[in-house]
Amino acid sequence: MSNEDYLDEPPEGSTLTDYDRGHLKLYLRLLDADADGADWREVVQVLFDIDPAADPGRAHHIHETHLTRARWMTEHGYRHLLRSRQH
Repeated sequence: MSNEDYLDEPPEGSTLTDYDRGHLKLYLRLLDADADGADWREVVQVLFDIDPAADPGRAHHIHETHLTRARWMTEHGYRHLLRSRQH
């Protein structure tokens, strides 16, 4: 994934967005890394292609906001995916 493929902060809110649909794989990888106890610095290096030493504040923010959105997907967003497939 390149720096152009994601926002510094994913969309917030209670609706599924095109950004969410386009980043489902990223969200799953973030959740897997979190469940495995991976260091967030390694995660942003691998998944976002960001050097956390060069800009630790931005790197941490990107990791945290995308992980939060990934968790939202597991709790709420998946329902929107299921509904959209039924229509």
